[in-house]
Amino acid sequence: MPNYNMLAVLVAALLPLIIGFIWYHPKVLGNAWMQAAGLNEEKLKGGKMGFIFLLCFIFSFLIAFQLQYTVIHQLHYYSILAGEQEFMDPDSALWKTINEFMQGYGNRFRTFKHGAFHGFLTALTIILPVIAVTSMFERKSWKLIWINWGYWAVCFMLMGGVVCAWR
Repeated sequence: MPNYNMLAVLVAALLPLIIGFIWYHPKVLGNAWMQAAGLNEEKLKGGKMGFIFLLCFIFSFLIAFQLQYTVIHQLHYYSILAGEQEFMDPDSALWKTINEFMQGYGNRFRTFKHGAFHGFLTALTIILPVIAVTSMFERKSWKLIWINWGYWAVCFMLMGGVVCAWR
């Protein structure tokens, strides 16, 4: 029943790669990030960059797919009813109720702004604590925490906006 827009998820999954190219560019925050992370250009050379970018895209896809459940409230309606026996029966009263509800309210809060708002809240309440806890135990600086969290906050806002608004 839920209509997932996989094109929106794929486009949203590209955003962290694009934003990362800008965010971590030496003329933006790249030099500050390298210094705070204890890295230099020599340490960053090498490695299997194609494989790294592939994994980053896969992980970003997972983030974008999951963000749908945070930014698109209509998916909660389906999740509440999915266990009902009539849920998959197009002739049932439940099916008709779901369709009527979705016709009336299916596009409520489906805006870029709303998705970006929930993306920011997710970055603030989940991503910041995860990055901060890990970084503190690794004895990383708050400068590095804020640089990395800022990146993810922008990513989550834009990704949330895309998957929410793109129907």
